[in-house]
Amino acid sequence: MTQIIPGENEGIESALRRFKREVSKAGIFSDIKKHRHFETPSQKHKRKAVARHKQQRYSRRSR
Repeated sequence: MTQIIPGENEGIESALRRFKREVSKAGIFSDIKKHRHFETPSQKHKRKAVARHKQQRYSRRSR
């Protein structure tokens, strides 16, 4: 679980901005989006295949 401790003179806006940054770094938003709807096994297989293909294309370009 992500948590921050605001400083004494820190405003609520900056504390909220810092919290959002920490949540984003922890990957919580992507996890929520991934589990928002039920995914059938075939959909999961297709999503992973597309991700694998993208990763292979990226690794070929960086050589």
